[in-house]
Amino acid sequence: MTRYAIITDLNKCVGCLSCSVACKAVNNVPIGNFWNKVLRIGPNPAYEGATVPDVEMYFLPVTCQHCQNPACVSVCPTGASHVLADGTVQIDKSKCIGCQFCAMACPYGVRYLNEEERVVEKCTLCEQQTAQGELPQCVAQCGARARFFGDLEAGYESFVAPGRVLEYEATYDDVHNARVSMLECVRDFDESQVYHLPQVGNGPSCAYILRDMTWQGEE
Repeated sequence: MTRYAIITDLNKCVGCLSCSVACKAVNNVPIGNFWNKVLRIGPNPAYEGATVPDVEMYFLPVTCQHCQNPACVSVCPTGASHVLADGTVQIDKSKCIGCQFCAMACPYGVRYLNEEERVVEKCTLCEQQTAQGELPQCVAQCGARARFFGDLEAGYESFVAPGRVLEYEATYDDVHNARVSMLECVRDFDESQVYHLPQVGNGPSCAYILRDMTWQGEE
């Protein structure tokens, strides 16, 4: 069974907001709304009693976590919110009545009502692109190569980011389809350095790697 997700290396994220901008552009997200927000965590004391300059800070991109047991799906009265075979949580706008039960049930506040269309929207993991073998736009446009897309059921080795093609005679397709494995371009990490947003029985799929700093995502 497939379970698509994004893993973000927070030690590599520089808070440039390229993921947010790229997401809004490719998905035509209305002004004032976001499918992907980047939060600044800190500066916080690096240890108890620490003062400047002994502080730590990182950036935390927050989007739909494409949960295993999504609360948004369980409360939807029309079946508009549903889980695909690839593990992603999607919205059938033809069935959405704009009741916003799903937005109220989401523990991460990543859904909103499109006031013009009167339907709820959120991150789709760029399903229109991944279905064609492409990457989600936030992954494709990450300049720090901090975001990776893959299948959790296939393990970390399946997670990839855009690769680099240096051959002079490379074609557009060569460059466009180049991929690099997450395990090739991130520093070593172990399971104790892999985090999720608050677990409230929903099983968030997306994950974050954070080394040498205190995870604040549970607060």
